[in-house]
Amino acid sequence: MNPIALITGATAGIGRAVALLLAKSDFDIIVTGRRSEKLDALEEEIRSRTAADVVTLAFDIRKPDAVDAAYGKLSGKWLQVDVLVNNAGLAAGLSRIHEGDLEDWEQMIDTNIKGLLYITRLVSPGMVERKKGHIINIGSIAGKEAYENGNVYNATKFAVDGLTRAMRIDLVEYGIKVTAIHPGAVETEFSMVRFKGDRKRAEKVYEGFTPLYAEDVAEAILFAVTRPPHVNIDDMLIMSTAQASASRIHRNK
Repeated sequence: MNPIALITGATAGIGRAVALLLAKSDFDIIVTGRRSEKLDALEEEIRSRTAADVVTLAFDIRKPDAVDAAYGKLSGKWLQVDVLVNNAGLAAGLSRIHEGDLEDWEQMIDTNIKGLLYITRLVSPGMVERKKGHIINIGSIAGKEAYENGNVYNATKFAVDGLTRAMRIDLVEYGIKVTAIHPGAVETEFSMVRFKGDRKRAEKVYEGFTPLYAEDVAEAILFAVTRPPHVNIDDMLIMSTAQASASRIHRNK
C-alpha cells in the first residue's frame, strides 16, 4: 500500500504543489482546504497525471467542529496517515502594532496556530499508536526574524517554530519524525491574500528578483519525507538566492 499524505491548505500555492509532487512520488493523497471547487480540480489533475488515489476534504481549519467532522469522514486506509503537511496559513495585513486590525489578527492566529493544532491533534494519535509517521510544519523566515509591520504574523510563525521543536521532543519516543520547513519569499497567492486582493501591491513584493516558487518548497518537503528511517530533518530554511534575510532582498534596478 502506498504511504498516505494529508496536506492542509492544498487549494493553491505550496500545498497544491506538494500534493502534486507527492502524488507523482507514489503517495496517496488527502487534500484539504476551504474552496471545494479548487479541491475538485486538484483531484481531477492528480488522477489524470498520476496513479495516486486521492480524497478531498473541504472545511475551514479555523473551526474545530468543522475539522472534526471532516476528518470523521475518513475510513479504512485513509485513517493511517503517514505524512501530515501542516501547510494552511496566511498573512493578513501589514501594519504597525498600534494600527493593527483585530480581525486580521484573529484570522492569522486561528489559521496559523490553532488550525495546525486542531488537525495535528486528530492525526498524531494514530501515528503514536503505529509508532510511525512524519509531521511537516510550514513555517517561514518570519518565524526566525521579526520584520517591520510583521508583528502578529511574525508571532504566529515563531509559534510554529516553537511548536515544531516541542512536538519533536514529545513524539521522539514513538519514532515519529517532525520537520519545520521555513521558506523565504515564495510567489504564490500569499501577497494577494495579505493585501486583500490588491494585485498591484502584491506584485510589487516580487519585483526585481527571482523569488522561490511553490515547487521549490515542495521538493524540499519530498526530500525530508523520503529520508531513511534513521534520518530526521529537524529544521530547514529555504531562501531565494536574492534574499539574505527577512527584510534584505537584492532587487535588480
